[in-house]
Amino acid sequence: MPPGRSRRANAVHSEFALIRRLQAQASQSDPQVFKGIGDDTAVIKTSSTEWTLLTTDLLAEGVHFDPATSSFRDIGYRAAIANLSDIAAMGGRPRFMLVSIAIPPTCSTAQIQQLYRGMMQAGSPYHVRLIGGDTSASKTGLFLNITLTGVVKPRQVLLRGGARVGDRVYVTGTLGDSRAGLDLLMSRRRPKLRPADARFLLARHLRPSARIAEGLWLVEQGLAGAAIDLSDGLTGDLRHICEESAVAADIIAGSLPVSPACRAYAVARGLDSHQVALQGGEDYELLFTVPRRKQSRFERLIGKTGFRMTCIGSITPKASGLRLRTGAGPTQPLPLTSYEHFLRPT
Repeated sequence: MPPGRSRRANAVHSEFALIRRLQAQASQSDPQVFKGIGDDTAVIKTSSTEWTLLTTDLLAEGVHFDPATSSFRDIGYRAAIANLSDIAAMGGRPRFMLVSIAIPPTCSTAQIQQLYRGMMQAGSPYHVRLIGGDTSASKTGLFLNITLTGVVKPRQVLLRGGARVGDRVYVTGTLGDSRAGLDLLMSRRRPKLRPADARFLLARHLRPSARIAEGLWLVEQGLAGAAIDLSDGLTGDLRHICEESAVAADIIAGSLPVSPACRAYAVARGLDSHQVALQGGEDYELLFTVPRRKQSRFERLIGKTGFRMTCIGSITPKASGLRLRTGAGPTQPLPLTSYEHFLRPT
């Protein structure tokens, strides 16, 4: 969720409609391309034993980050995590990184070095190597573009289009922490929180985790039907899975996993913690589905891993629409509260 952008907006252009148009424009088939535009990464059939994953993210100052509230090292770290999380959502292992950067005259060499140190720190646990990129001057702000490659075993890749009616919907970790941390960074009047809660929420925003181990485990166990990483927010990213799979979903608000720190933040701000979880972006957790026939085995195995994975709903027929259950009352349409580019605030 880029800083300083309103979620309630009228579309000048629709980001996702534009992506669909570009997808149709580039629809030429190629026998090497297993998956092109429309998922967390592209998937290329490079050999009989290993397929290549390719992902890229462009980050712009003032849209995705603000040097006034984040260190250059934190900016680099979060930029790398955004790409690592895409690889995680496909069930892959990250390998190589290329970085292109446009530097404004306000940035020093020391700051750019810190930016790269942050990127390499994020990739270090997975032995990611920086192998190239490009540098340019910028007359406005700082621009950073990362391309990351990964690998996956043939036909064991997780895609957005694998959800089926009856599947259970799960998420890793907790939701809403990054949104709360961003609010703490940007607010002139912070809510009154215990120092430990504030530190936790700030760390979840500035130093999020990529769920690489969880994605690999889901692939190795053959348990997930579809998957996506939560970068724009639960309501929008769930829609991507449903659109690619031609299904809908029922989400149970009371089942959304919320950390104690985020609950404390919601109370201090006078907010519903489940709404914070729904609306939050850049948590970089995994959202995935598990076929009903595999759920018992999944629940049995997950207790042995140490991973936190929570069932938050189920996949329903497309005609049902995306619905939210809040207590004993009737379901209601799931509101779209996720971030989208090319919007004009109301």
